Amino acid sequence: MAVLVARAQAGDAEAFGQVYDHYADQVFRFIYRRVLDRQVAEDLTSETWLRALRNLAAFSRPGGDFSAWVTTIARNLTINHLQAHQRRERPVAEVHDLVPTGDAAGPEAAAVQRLTSEALAKGIAQLSPVQQQCITLRYLRELSIEETAQALGKTPSAVKAAQHKALKALRGVLPMTVVMPA
Repeated sequence: MAVLVARAQAGDAEAFGQVYDHYADQVFRFIYRRVLDRQVAEDLTSETWLRALRNLAAFSRPGGDFSAWVTTIARNLTINHLQAHQRRERPVAEVHDLVPTGDAAGPEAAAVQRLTSEALAKGIAQLSPVQQQCITLRYLRELSIEETAQALGKTPSAVKAAQHKALKALRGVLPMTVVMPA
C-alpha cells in the first residue's frame, strides 16, 4: 500500500483511486458508528477523502500508515460535526462487526451471534470514550498498536494501557459465554 500512496503523492490519480477503493469502506464504517446517520456519514466520508487528497503531500510519517492518517482525518471531522450539532461522540452503538456474520449453522447460531453482539455493545458502552475508540480501532478496524496510537494522537504505551483496561473491564461485565480477544 505504501507504494500506491507514494505514487498518489507523485500525482498518479489512478493510484489514489486504488488507495481510496482500499480504505473507503473502512472510513465510512468508522464514521457511521459514531454518527448513526447514513447521509451524514456519507458526507463526512466524502469530506475526509477530499481533505486527504488536498493534503496528500503532507503525509510523510516515517513508517507511518496511511490508514491511521486518514482515520485521524475522519475522526477529527466526526468530532467537529458532533460538537457543531451539540451531540457527544457516539460510542460503538452497534458492534455487529465484532462477531463474524458468516453463514450461520441455523437459528440457534444466529441467536447466539445476536446476543453476543448485544452483550458486547452494552459492555463497550460502559467504557470510557478513549477505551471505546481503542477497542473500535484495534478489533473492528484491526489496526496495530502503532496505527491506533497515530489515529488517537496517543503514544503506543497509552494505547496498550487503554486496551488492557478496556479488555479487563469488558471481562468483568460480559457473560462468560462471550468470547473475548486474548
